[in-house]
Amino acid sequence: MIDRDGILAWLRETDPSRLSRLYRRADAVRREHVGNEVHLRGLVEVSNHCVRRCAYCGIAATNDGIERYRMTEEEVLACARQAVELGYGTLVLQAGEDYGLTRAAVSSMVRAIKRETGLAVTLSLGERPDDDLVAWREAGADRYLLRFETSDAALYEAIHPAIPGRPDRFAILGRLAVLGYEVGSGVLVGIPGQTWESLANDLLVFRQLDLEMIGVGPYIPHPATPLGSGRFPVAPEGEQVLADEETTTKVVALTRLVRPDANIPSTTALATLDPSWGRERGLLRGANVVMPNLTPPAYRQLYEIYPGKACVSETAEACGSCLPNRIRMIGRVPGTGPGGRRRTQEPSPDLGDVVA
Repeated sequence: MIDRDGILAWLRETDPSRLSRLYRRADAVRREHVGNEVHLRGLVEVSNHCVRRCAYCGIAATNDGIERYRMTEEEVLACARQAVELGYGTLVLQAGEDYGLTRAAVSSMVRAIKRETGLAVTLSLGERPDDDLVAWREAGADRYLLRFETSDAALYEAIHPAIPGRPDRFAILGRLAVLGYEVGSGVLVGIPGQTWESLANDLLVFRQLDLEMIGVGPYIPHPATPLGSGRFPVAPEGEQVLADEETTTKVVALTRLVRPDANIPSTTALATLDPSWGRERGLLRGANVVMPNLTPPAYRQLYEIYPGKACVSETAEACGSCLPNRIRMIGRVPGTGPGGRRRTQEPSPDLGDVVA
């Protein structure tokens, strides 16, 4: 089992021949533990309203320069039907932390999707109150995604202005597991001020949390944000984590080694950094999930959390034919079912002590 010193050494490694060994090992572990299927999870960006003021995100409440939208239940159901037609096993409903998406409205959406399509439903709706999380699980939601983004408490506070009275994200992740959700989380790679030591700690947190899904994406700030201005302080020379494709896929590979049976997506952000091969490179370095976008074109361009997002102008049909072909080209098999993972640890109701 790789330890902290080993993780840190690999994070700092730059020799291509040595890194190729890491990537081959991660791919072998992926093949052994989760097989050759690549799970297809259709993404619906339900709303770009958000109450949070995250310092890098284009849909933050502080951005007055974007047109806001919120999809109706029928629009979401149309996307769910399309997911079935395209052979996807899961529908992911993602939004900013939008309280216009009420407890009742989301519950109704989830019930309708389950009743009409039978798809697995994943929610990614932010730090919602416990009563919301309980209601949505009772309505039939299967998974919940909530990235902790960095385990460095000071760095997290700097980029995420706190809302008084909220439990921290680790406490919410623990609660989600107790409620019976499959739980997903993850990190950003290359946040200004993020050090290699801090990123190594993040990977150890992955080991401590029994997560079903772990997302690793490069930090890409929106220009209309404080971090997008480029004036945010960085770590000392040689210690600042790079927000590039190599570093991100290195973290994907190490994530596979520390959590061999987790579902790990090759993110749209990787495809944004390298449209020709970024998503495939992630799959070849340990990932086993992709999330094709089903958001209607009229809304997709408005969900601009970062600039230049890959595939923003493609139709869902084009994406649905392109991605399976690209998966087959690298010798993998497009998945057809929900692609869940069975939890291997008893869920803990209190994970608030995982951050040093």
